[in-house]
Amino acid sequence: MTQSDSYLARIGTLIRDARQHSGLTQAQLATELKTSQSAINRIEKGQQNLTLDTLARIGSALDSELVSVAPAAGPSHLRVKGGTTLSGSIDVKSSKNAGVALLCAALLNTGTTVLRKVARIEEVNRLLEVLESIGVRTTWLNEQNDLELVVPERLDLAKMDAEAARRTRSIIMFLGPLMHRVDTFDLPYAGGCDLGTRTVEPHMTALRPFGLKVVATDGSYHASAARGVAPERPIVLTERGDTVTENALLAAARHDGVTVIRNASPNYMVQDLCFFLERLGVRIEGIGTTTLRVTGKQDIRGDVDYAPSEDPIEAMSLITAAIVTSSQITVRRVPIEFMEIELALLEEMGFRYERSEEYLAENGHTRLVDITTHPSTLRAPIDKIHPMPFPGLNIDNLPFFAVIAAQAEGQTMLHDWVYENRAIYLTELNKLGAQVKLLDPHRVLIEGPTHWSGAELVCPPALRPAVVILIAMLAAKGTSVLRSVYVINRGYEDLALRLNALGAEIETFRDI
Repeated sequence: MTQSDSYLARIGTLIRDARQHSGLTQAQLATELKTSQSAINRIEKGQQNLTLDTLARIGSALDSELVSVAPAAGPSHLRVKGGTTLSGSIDVKSSKNAGVALLCAALLNTGTTVLRKVARIEEVNRLLEVLESIGVRTTWLNEQNDLELVVPERLDLAKMDAEAARRTRSIIMFLGPLMHRVDTFDLPYAGGCDLGTRTVEPHMTALRPFGLKVVATDGSYHASAARGVAPERPIVLTERGDTVTENALLAAARHDGVTVIRNASPNYMVQDLCFFLERLGVRIEGIGTTTLRVTGKQDIRGDVDYAPSEDPIEAMSLITAAIVTSSQITVRRVPIEFMEIELALLEEMGFRYERSEEYLAENGHTRLVDITTHPSTLRAPIDKIHPMPFPGLNIDNLPFFAVIAAQAEGQTMLHDWVYENRAIYLTELNKLGAQVKLLDPHRVLIEGPTHWSGAELVCPPALRPAVVILIAMLAAKGTSVLRSVYVINRGYEDLALRLNALGAEIETFRDI
């Protein structure tokens, strides 16, 4: 194989992985790119020469920096000098998932909304670009990432930044607020996302009772809202999804009546949205349970100031980094009610830590603690590790147990039953010395303990597995390189810099 052939094969593999993570078939990607399925098949097999324009179009369709070409600077990478021990203290930042929900919820209010300490990540940046394009005035107020949003009486939806909208999956949560403001509107979506798939249909189950109809057109959803339609009975969500529950809440918030939502997600970002809506004058009973009773307001206008709580997934990331590097650090402002199952499981595995007395987050509701980790000798748990809806082990925290299990003595099975193919990315840990065996697209068997060694890897297109690989690199002897880390920047703010403040040695660089 020539060097050129090897390069094409590598690019093809990246494109295939990004396509699968986006939930697209080869045929759907071909339709988006206006080419044939056989051409996509050749590209993924490394048998097709690619122009810069083709790479850029594929990158846009898949929302992946892995295969995009920037005119001024290429993808950013991380160089990690491993084997260092971490020390010191670090605060958990505010919840990314709550932040994006609150940005969408701000559309309900024609007054001024101030959100405190918003995670300044790529997902938030894309949403702000969309909001600004339709007439919302957004202002970062200070270095603490306080954000002000002023929503006008009339939104100019015809000027929506379609490119930014396609790069955020959170755009789906515009459906709930916009249906109250205009009779018809279009929402762009990433190529291949068809109405009736699991991505959209659960949202329609939640929103049809309010009179919303959505038709998939070429590249967008065309939504129409019938006035005077109200839920005649409790809305039963067919999927206890976080964004689905949030969309139902956003629709119910400006319904002048009572809406009952059953099988609702009680997860952390949903609770933050409920607390925010209460500040807007919406009455909500049952927060933290699977049944919500919402008394909405037809008109919402006023000045509101709200601080979303801290991110339990980031807290788990930081605790995992301490465990894998055998370090003693203090992770402050951990939202304990969304971490209790994870910590109980870690205790069974031998993890030693101390935690402070509980105190309240700035939202006045969420319980926080400070956790001090201690170097621990871990053993594999007796049972498999699998996620469950809250209050179970968080779905997004499951991948962190892959790198933790790799430290533990014995065999651990992880069952990622929610996502198709996410478990596959955990086998990338093998390149750093782990023994991760893929049993099927949802299950891996991990044998520990691991003697980590440095390697060069390309960042997988899934956020949590990407961070898991970075954490393993912190423990690996020698120097590792993690390439194309845009996906990490979508969900974490300055993660490398913050780990460096604890003693890690991570350098950000770009290819010349």
